[in-house]
Amino acid sequence: MEDDSRPLLPSEQAGESSLRGSTDSLDIKVKSSCRPFYVEPRYIVADDPQERVSAEAAILNSRVHYYSKLTGSSDRLLSPPNHVIPGPEDIYIYSPLGTAFKVTSSDQSLKNPSIITIFAIWNTMMGTSILSIPWGIKQAGFTMGILILIFTGLLLLYCCYIVLKSPKSIPYLDTSDWEFPDVCRYYFGKFGQWSSLFFSMVSLIGAMVVYWVLMSNFLFNSGQFIYNYAHNVNMSDHEFGTNGSDRVICPFPNSHPDSNASSLFVDQNANNSSDGTAFAHWWSKTHTVPLYLIVLLLPLLCFRSASFFARFTFLGTISVIYLITLVSYKAFCIGFHLEFHWFDHTHFFVPEFRLQFPQLTGVLTLAFFIHNCIITLMKSNKHQENNVRDLSVAYLLVGLTYLYVGVLIFSAFPSPPLTKECIEPNFLDNFPSSDVLVFVARAFLLFQMITVYPLLGYLVRVQVMSQFFGNIYPSFCHVFLLNTVIVGAGVLMATFYPNIGSIIRFSGATCGLALVFVFPSLIHMISLHRQQKLTWPSAVFHSFLILLGIANLVAQFFM
Repeated sequence: MEDDSRPLLPSEQAGESSLRGSTDSLDIKVKSSCRPFYVEPRYIVADDPQERVSAEAAILNSRVHYYSKLTGSSDRLLSPPNHVIPGPEDIYIYSPLGTAFKVTSSDQSLKNPSIITIFAIWNTMMGTSILSIPWGIKQAGFTMGILILIFTGLLLLYCCYIVLKSPKSIPYLDTSDWEFPDVCRYYFGKFGQWSSLFFSMVSLIGAMVVYWVLMSNFLFNSGQFIYNYAHNVNMSDHEFGTNGSDRVICPFPNSHPDSNASSLFVDQNANNSSDGTAFAHWWSKTHTVPLYLIVLLLPLLCFRSASFFARFTFLGTISVIYLITLVSYKAFCIGFHLEFHWFDHTHFFVPEFRLQFPQLTGVLTLAFFIHNCIITLMKSNKHQENNVRDLSVAYLLVGLTYLYVGVLIFSAFPSPPLTKECIEPNFLDNFPSSDVLVFVARAFLLFQMITVYPLLGYLVRVQVMSQFFGNIYPSFCHVFLLNTVIVGAGVLMATFYPNIGSIIRFSGATCGLALVFVFPSLIHMISLHRQQKLTWPSAVFHSFLILLGIANLVAQFFM
């Protein structure tokens, strides 16, 4: 019985973690007399709570146990082959008396079917970038914008696929609990660990800054709507735009059509109501509203746990569905306004191909960015063999959503009388604050962002504090100082540079350089080289991806 009490594999082998998860709940007396073993269904004699196994199953058990004894050697070549290591879903506890107890891992109940995994990825990837897609298509040109959106989506899908399979390409180590920063640390040491942390922070803090700008925008417009409704104020005479019930406005009509000034600078007259009252003085989009948010959000960031806010993540799905419905309705009411001028700019229409296209690639890099958490999301997939298929379907849905919103908003924008250059980085700004349907959209998004913002702050705190102090909540002072810096960055950007399009493209191109293009491509080439499978076409292609990421970031500074 001494041999029977030994585990199937020693602790340093990869298979032990899955076996341990399946047998931890068993009684200690059962553990002392039984050992984990995979029994095929055809070897089960009777379907009883205490099932009998045949003689063939006992022989197979001896075979696996033989491999287990070989692992006592220091030679890794004597480790059990993968095809004889049982999976956690097929584990029985086998007794020499011929009894097999089916063990159901508690983790299996937490696994999600493919459809849930696909929409979890879709919901995670759908963020504030969707509001800037029409502006990005305008900057690139209608035809080039569509081509770039499709090409960038396929490219980032491939890079995400590399990230997903990167832990499995590491031999002789149990990488079941690894994340992508762990893989970077394995290949590049401390540099890989800290650089991946830095670029992950760029993406998270960049998203939090964009959230602060948008929350200031939505809060301002919502307050303006309530004030105008309560005081019967009509803003239509002070806004340059179309007439009719489905009104569209151009917030900066005096900007030169070939310049980007309308996106970069804030017209102070557009921030305030036109009646010159005290309300206009104390309710400014850039001067006061960003400061009001501090009172609400800074205390929420200091909570020890963000589990309460995680309950409201479903609002993200509702908000996106409402946005898609709103866009469809507005396009149906306004109609389509398109003229194709391939390289020439007209007064009302932009060329089909424009040199400002890197602005769209920067936005799309963040819009399709999920590489820093895709491994975690895919671990909950019930059928791991379908991971690549489910990831591809999720990217397809995300791409179709972006394409649908971007194409409809650009096509329906009324030109004439307005020029396509009037499309704003946040396309909701092209609708007046008095629009009831848009008011509902802004209120939805505002509440959703108020609940998501503390979650993003919690992720930043966990990664930063655990790396520097080994504790995710070392003290209130540490957490308060970190949150003050994050909130301060959001307030400054909302006050002096409230352009979410530029913020998204710079943060997307920066974090994408490392976590989308450079690290995945280098890891893939190094892994193939160690397996002696690296070919020249593969090396040239992945080197081209690295150069593409560098060019994407550099080009943002010249736009």
